[in-house]
Amino acid sequence: MIDSLDHLVLTVRDIDATVAFYERVLGMTGLRFKAADGVTRVALSFGQQKINLHLAGREFEPKAAHPLPGSADLCFLTGRPLEDVIAHLKACGTAILEGPVRRTGATGPLLSVYLRDPDQNLIEISNRVAG
Repeated sequence: MIDSLDHLVLTVRDIDATVAFYERVLGMTGLRFKAADGVTRVALSFGQQKINLHLAGREFEPKAAHPLPGSADLCFLTGRPLEDVIAHLKACGTAILEGPVRRTGATGPLLSVYLRDPDQNLIEISNRVAG
């Protein structure tokens, strides 16, 4: 029934800090757009996906039953060598919690590093590796 993921929502404490982090550290693009209801919203764009951002306590309806900053665990794939990613993270002053470590992704083996965003969401950045 389901073919792909169009977007997901992160509930955050500070939209500007979140956008700045994801742009600087992960290379995403912050977007401001008018939603169908006419309200200006903020998202992070990368590839053919986006992450919509909701400000904690001011989420848009409908929303998750219990939206909380810091409750997400996200894995992003990159074609850049993980050594380059690690060097970039260090240059940005971003702590690596773990890795590189081998993990299992949706389509096969991964080599991953873990970090946290400003809301303490767990972020995994991974390369696909041969099985």
